Amino acid sequence: MSASGEKFHNQQLVAAHPSLAFGTVVRVTNVKNGKAVTVRIIDRGPSKANREDGVVIDLSRAAARRLGFATHEKGTAVVRVEVIAPQ
Repeated sequence: MSASGEKFHNQQLVAAHPSLAFGTVVRVTNVKNGKAVTVRIIDRGPSKANREDGVVIDLSRAAARRLGFATHEKGTAVVRVEVIAPQ
């Protein structure tokens, strides 16, 4: 269960962000390959330790795959996050 109360499904285009309101829609773009995906914020994250390492958003597996970085070798990428529809 996510912090918003919504059940988390890795096959959906959803994400976790430490401060954006639940329901906010954001466009996440992989800077390296230009691929973009639109996701809805439903949870809190990344953890404080990961944020200190520069992680700014946690994506579902489906969203990461669309961006081209959900593989066994690489689970992170440099991305740009843009708010499309604030909640």
